[in-house]
Amino acid sequence: MARTKELTVEDKLKALYELQQVDSQIDELRALAGELPQEVKDMADEVEGLKTRLVNIENDIKECETQISDHRVRTENANASISRYKEQQNSVRNNREFDNLSKEIEYQELEIEASQRKIKHYSAELEARLAEKAKTVKDIEERTVDLNQKRSELDQILAETKAKTEALVLKATELEKKIDERLLTAFKRIRKNARNGLAVVKIERDSCGGCHAKIPAQGQLDIRARKRIIPCEFCGRILVDPEM
Repeated sequence: MARTKELTVEDKLKALYELQQVDSQIDELRALAGELPQEVKDMADEVEGLKTRLVNIENDIKECETQISDHRVRTENANASISRYKEQQNSVRNNREFDNLSKEIEYQELEIEASQRKIKHYSAELEARLAEKAKTVKDIEERTVDLNQKRSELDQILAETKAKTEALVLKATELEKKIDERLLTAFKRIRKNARNGLAVVKIERDSCGGCHAKIPAQGQLDIRARKRIIPCEFCGRILVDPEM
């Protein structure tokens, strides 16, 4: 089997520069969505947070209703006990029995007072939770409308750029196959750290096209010779001559 011809430094530089151009186009297409993806995510998280809050509020409402119901039953039972004790007082045999029944009646009356306070407390709590539930439901509805609108905007942008982006990604993948792994890794590392995503830049006005640092005359000659990969001494970007 014939051995694949090894790329020259000039071929590698051309492949890197072309890959940079393709990646920059992909960046531009993805930038069309702007902050929308993050906005959509934030809004979706907010809606989920509101739904969780609604579940907690509904649980609080159920607890309030249970407490109110329990204390109403306690009140009814206490009233029934008082009626029974009063009837028994009519047939007591001595003062001691009468006093004991009176104490039981007093205890049941205290139970009723405590239950009435609890009912008042939980009724106020229930009213507050019902108002909070109504507001939360309204917030969920409004945020969901906003979220759907933002998602629609994002989906439209992605649909418009999808085919072009996929074609460019495929082209970038093919170009990456021409570049040796170590050089490609360096390219991706530089691109990731670069503010504008540029890992390969031309000389512009005797300066680095990335950081604009001045390049000595000899350095420019070496770059134009295309005999080796030369990075900028200041920003680390790979430099190519203007004619590339």
